[in-house]
Formats: sequence, structure tokens, C-alpha cells
Amino acid sequence: MQNITTTLKKLFYLWRRSQVPVKQPIKISRIDNLIIFLVCILISIISSYKLLLISPLNIADVFSWFLTFTEILITSGVLILVSKKENPTISSRQIFLIITLLLAVQVTKLALASTISPLSIIIPPALIISQGMGSITALSWVSIASLIWPDPEIVINNNLFFILIVCASIVSLLGGRIRSRAQLLQVSIFVPIGSFLSQWILIGKDKISLINKQDFFLANGDIFSDSLLLAIAMLFTILFIPIFESIFGLLTKARLLELADKEKPLIRRLSLEAPGTFEHTLLICGLAEEATRMIGGDIDLIKTGALYHDIGKLHAPNWFIENQDGLKNPHDELDDPIKSAEVLQAHVDEGLKFARKNRLPKLIANFIPEHQGTLKMGYFFQKAKEKNLEINEYYFRYKGPIPQSKETAILMLADGCEAALRAMNINASDKEALKTISNIIYSRAKDGQLDDSNLSKGEIFLIKRAFLNVWKRIRHRRIQYPSTKNNTFS
Repeated sequence: MQNITTTLKKLFYLWRRSQVPVKQPIKISRIDNLIIFLVCILISIISSYKLLLISPLNIADVFSWFLTFTEILITSGVLILVSKKENPTISSRQIFLIITLLLAVQVTKLALASTISPLSIIIPPALIISQGMGSITALSWVSIASLIWPDPEIVINNNLFFILIVCASIVSLLGGRIRSRAQLLQVSIFVPIGSFLSQWILIGKDKISLINKQDFFLANGDIFSDSLLLAIAMLFTILFIPIFESIFGLLTKARLLELADKEKPLIRRLSLEAPGTFEHTLLICGLAEEATRMIGGDIDLIKTGALYHDIGKLHAPNWFIENQDGLKNPHDELDDPIKSAEVLQAHVDEGLKFARKNRLPKLIANFIPEHQGTLKMGYFFQKAKEKNLEINEYYFRYKGPIPQSKETAILMLADGCEAALRAMNINASDKEALKTISNIIYSRAKDGQLDDSNLSKGEIFLIKRAFLNVWKRIRHRRIQYPSTKNNTFS
């Protein structure tokens, strides 16, 4: 019996160790929480106050209003919890955007529900939320916005409600995957067409009227005008998404791809002023992208973050070995390990300044300090020890923080493995390469650099295999061509 208990304990321990650690959400200040709570109360009041306008008012009516008020308040809270669960790094500004859009929709329902189709009220905000905060949050928002209808006098056709839910769900699911403005434009065209055909089939052809309408765009119930208004609303939403990105710190797939353009001024400067660093960055991108794809992470995020992670080296490119010509090293002339360590730390500090100056999104700027974490500058620490300098190891560590996401952790590991793999003999075996990768990753994990990264042991195993696969691709042999005068071989 004791053996069985011991075995069960071991199995439970192994299972618990294999699980992904729980990511702690970013703390939101009390003032922000208070503002969000007040907006939720305002939503509940707007959505339920008409229940108190019944005359004569009795206790049952008040109790019914209170239940509705409480239900809406709770559902607003659930929406916030879902958004935090899907994206633990969500900021107070983004939560405020979600709640404000819900408030705006409820106000629009009260003011214009009799003249504007619910399709045009619900679907455009769903596109914004799915683009900036993910499909699950958008689907939750659609569910709440569709079910909470503040005016009981306005009855929505069941078929129309079904079409609304389907179209809004499609927009929510596609919005989280769309990777370009062109795809957004396609959605803004095909979804209204789909809603038009669906209403034509389920509601009836007699609801179409192309002429003799005084209030064409405000003709709720006319399926052609409803679909046309939806298309116009979605087109305007696409135009305003970049503004929402700037104000609320949203990071859409399209925005990531725009930032990853190598003709961007900052990336172009890196390629011209620090070509060695730029080449190192491209190699890291290959490693990090393959590893992220292997574990199902955000490929667009890490691809863009990797391009900007070393932009701080622009402040003094020649102080970093990859940009030196091999003849002169400023650190040798300085001959001061402490000041050399300060130069290395400066590339992180200056990188953050470049990020602020160029208005890089916070999720991209996070790659700059987190790819170094609190790693020890071992070379200069050893130099200080050789000089018999009595100094704390703390002064030879980066300031951090350690990686707070899977993507920044993968970049740290890719940064460490890239130089080691490139330096390996072309005839090295896969086993030797895997051992080198494992040693580097183990040293990072032992140093506590991966503690907050949310990487599981299974994912770390997949990352090792991904790095090995990339190394096998880039170390291929070249044919030894014979030397001739004409040199016609290619």
C-alpha cells in the first residue's frame, strides 16, 4: 500500500511539474479599477433603467430591475475576466476600450435602435476588439452586447438575431487571424454581402427596396440598406483602427507586419550603421520564429520583436564585437571591466529610448530588456576577477526584468544559442549541436531567467528541436568547385 501511495505521489509531482505555470495578470491601479467599475455601473443603469419607468411601480418591478441591473454588472465583470484570461498582459486602457465600446453600443441601442439595424451596431466594434485583443474576448463581447438589449419595446426578429450572431462570430474569429489591411477590406465587403443574402433567404425578398426611400440609410428592416450601412460602418472602422492602435496601445497583426518591414527607418539604420548586429538579428529571427511556430506561439510578434531587440547598439556600434573589423577593440583600450559592463547595459537603456522615440508598441519594446533579463556579463566579470577587483557580481548583471512571456524567453534562448551554433564545426554531429543547445538553455533556466516566462518542460523540449532543425538547414555543405581561368562555374 505504501508503494502505491509513493508511486501516486511521484506521478502527481511529475504531472504538476509538466504543466504550464499560471501567468499572473498585470496589476491595474485602484484609480483605473474604479473608473472601469463606474463605467460598468453606467452600462447597467442604461441597460435597465426603463424597467423603473413602469407606472404604477411596485416592489416586484423594483426587484426585477435589481436582478437585471445585477446581471448586467456581473456579465460586464465576466467580460473583463475573459479578456484578462486570454491576454494576461492586457492594460487598463484596453479594458477601458472594451467597456467603453459596450457602453457606446448600449447608448446607440437606446437612441437609434428603431432606425439602425443591430448588425451595424454590434459587428464593427467586434472587429476592433478581435483585431486588438483576440477572438475569445471579441466573442464574449458579442455575446453580452447581443443579449443585453436595453429597450424591451424593440423586438428583434429571431432570424435577424441569428444572422447577427453568426456574422459577428465570423468577424470575431477572422479578426483575430487577419494579417493585413487588404484582408480587413475583404471582410468588410464579404460579411455585408453574406448578411444581405442571409436576410434575403431567412427574412424575405419583400424587405428589399432600392428606390423611393426618404431615409435610405436609416431604414431599419430594409435588408439592402441594412447591409449597405453595415459595409460603410465596417469601412470606417478599418480607417479608425490605426487610431485605436495608437490611443489604446493595441497591437494588431497588420501593425506587426508593418513594423517588421526592413525599410522602416530604425531597421534601415541598424543595417547600415551596425551591419554585424543586423546580420546577427536576422539569424536570431530564423531560430526564434521556428521555435515559436513549434510551440504555437505568436510568430508575428516574435519576428517583429527580434528585429528591434538590439536597436540600442546603434548608440555605439563599434563597442560590440560583431561590428568590429577584428583589428581594434575599444574595450581593450578602455581596460576597465566595470565601465565595459556599463556599456553593455547601455545598449538596453538606449534601446528603450529608441523605442519611446519611435513610438514602438510596449509589447515590442519589452523584447529589448527581457531578451537579456538579468544575465551575468561573464566575460567582463572574469576580467574583473583577474584584476583582483573586489566587486559584487550584481554590477555585472543586466538590470532585467527576466522574460515575462514565451516569446521574449525564446528570443533570449535564441540569442544565446545563435553564436554557439554558428561557431560549431560544419562536421559536428546533430548530437553535439543538441548538447550545446541543451547546455545553454539549462544554464538560463538554472539562473532563473525562465521563471516568469510561462514555458513548460514540453515546450522547452520542442524549442531545442526547433533550434537543431534550423542549425541543420544553415550548416549545409557547399560543393568545392575547381579553379579555372574563365571562372564559369556558379
